[in-house]
Amino acid sequence: MPLANYAENKLLCNVSVNGATSTSGIFAFRGDMIIIEGEVADAQGRRHPPKAVLKQAVVLATGEKLTNLAGAVDDIGYLPGFVEKYGSDFAEDIRLVFYVSNIGRPLYTEIKGFSCILIPQDGAVWTMLMDDLRLEKSDFKGQSAEDKVITMFEDLSGFKPKYETFGYNEALSFTVQSKKEARGPV
Repeated sequence: MPLANYAENKLLCNVSVNGATSTSGIFAFRGDMIIIEGEVADAQGRRHPPKAVLKQAVVLATGEKLTNLAGAVDDIGYLPGFVEKYGSDFAEDIRLVFYVSNIGRPLYTEIKGFSCILIPQDGAVWTMLMDDLRLEKSDFKGQSAEDKVITMFEDLSGFKPKYETFGYNEALSFTVQSKKEARGPV
């Protein structure tokens, strides 16, 4: 099972959900997925923090394949590396939604043979996905954390926004300067 392999290989971090749903054979994950690992820090093989992650990833897996995935990246340039690292575990018809900090417009693109929706990021992935799919908190009432992921992705199949389609290299031309807000005490 891919999610168990990722955990075993220390490719997951900041995990909030990683387990079986109430539907047999379906597994859910919420957390960060490492795209570029940090260098080995010592003789025990411990690593420095990762250089790039898919933040706040929301993943649904059935059997040996990932069927739905959403998450955020700081730079559109990390997406081919993400698809290269995890793409062998993607179902043929996987639905991919990436919230990207440094693009100026929403669009469809294809990365290494997989169709992706790219949307400018301006908040938490779960909240933005809920808004995009027109879901309310009441839609999740009484569900386990794992089952909430199923509910989220049930509506993704009907999510077909009217964005233009561009090749990946063309999509790179829509990059903008990423705006990061400082948080914490002033």
